Amino acid sequence: MAGNIIGNKMGQPQKTVDVVVGGWFGDEGKGKIISYVVIIDSYENAGKGGVGTNAGHTVCIGGRKYQLSMVPSAFTNPNTKLYIGRGVLVDPKILLKEIELCEIGGRFYVDRLCPIIDQEHIDRDRTNYNKSKLGTTGTGSGIAQQDRVTRSDKLRFAKDVPELSKYVADVSSCLIDGMSRGEKVLVEMTQGAMLSLFGFETSQGLTYPQVTTKDTTAGSACADVGIGPTHVKDVIVVYKALPSRVGTGVFPGELPEESQQKLRAEGKGEYGTVTGRMRRLGEWTPEVFRLAKKTADMNGATQIAVTKIDMVYDGNKGERDYRGLTGDARSFIEKLENELDLPVTLIGTGEDVFDIVDRR
Repeated sequence: MAGNIIGNKMGQPQKTVDVVVGGWFGDEGKGKIISYVVIIDSYENAGKGGVGTNAGHTVCIGGRKYQLSMVPSAFTNPNTKLYIGRGVLVDPKILLKEIELCEIGGRFYVDRLCPIIDQEHIDRDRTNYNKSKLGTTGTGSGIAQQDRVTRSDKLRFAKDVPELSKYVADVSSCLIDGMSRGEKVLVEMTQGAMLSLFGFETSQGLTYPQVTTKDTTAGSACADVGIGPTHVKDVIVVYKALPSRVGTGVFPGELPEESQQKLRAEGKGEYGTVTGRMRRLGEWTPEVFRLAKKTADMNGATQIAVTKIDMVYDGNKGERDYRGLTGDARSFIEKLENELDLPVTLIGTGEDVFDIVDRR
C-alpha cells in the first residue's frame, strides 16, 4: 500500500517533457527541428541546456534568418515561455541583444544561478593554447566553466547582473510547476553528443581533448534545466544527411579535401554560426553509422530527425510529403532507420522552419 501511495503522489509532474539533442559534432540542424516542433506541437514551455555562447543555431522563419547563441530556438512560437537553465553559462551582452532581436522580453526567463561569462573569460579563452590546440570558439565559455568547476570566488551569476534583473527566475521550479498543470516542455541541448567532454573512441583516435567542457547528452540537458529524467516522454536525436564538423579533432567519415572543395563549389559548403569557420564535410561511412547508433542509444532516443536531405539528394528542396522525396533520399532514410533501429520522423528539406517532412 505504501509503495502505491508513494508512486501516485498528488500533483506529481506528468511525463510531458521532450528533449532534442544532436547526435554528431554539432551543426546537425537542431535549431530547425526545435523551431518547427515547438509551433506544430504547441509547447507551453521551452528550456535550453548546454554550455554557453560557444554553440549557435540558425532559424529561418517568415523570410528572416536568425543566428543565435543564447536565446532558445523555440522562440518561433509566440505562445511559448522560454527559459535558460542554470547549467548554462550566460554572456549578458549577447543575451540582451538576442532578447531584443527576437522580441521575447515578456516571456523569457534566465535562471538566477546561471554563471556569467565576463570579458576576462573571453580574453583568457583567446590564448594560443585554447585557440590553436583545442580549437575553442574564443567565447569564454570554457574558461567560465573552468572557474565554475574550481569554485572561483570571482564567478558572477545572473542574479548579480542588474541588467538581467527582470528576467531572472528559478527555472527548475517554473518548469516543474508547469508540468504539474499538464503543460508540455521542450528541452533543447546545444552542440552534439560526439563533442561530450567524456569523449569517444574512433578509428582515428579519441575525440578528447578537442571536445566541449561538459557532457552534451539528453541526461545532461535535463540536469541543466532542473528536470528529472523520469519526466521525459520522447528524445529526438538529430543527424544531418551531410555530416560536418567545425574546428580541429578527429572526424570519422571526413571526405578528402578535393571532394569537400567540389561540394563547396556546388554551394554545399557551410560555416559555423558562432565562429564563421568553414565546416569540414563528410559522408555516412560504416563507422559513422556505428557511432550514430551509439549516440542514439546513449541518449535514449525514441525517434530520429534528419536535416539537409536537399543538400545531398537533388530534387527534394522544400518537399513536405515523404512520397514526394526522391528514391535515393528515401533509400538513405530507410537505411538509417534499419541501422539505428529507430523511426526517422522528421526530415529537413530546406532552410525555412516549415520545410520539413513530418512522418509522426
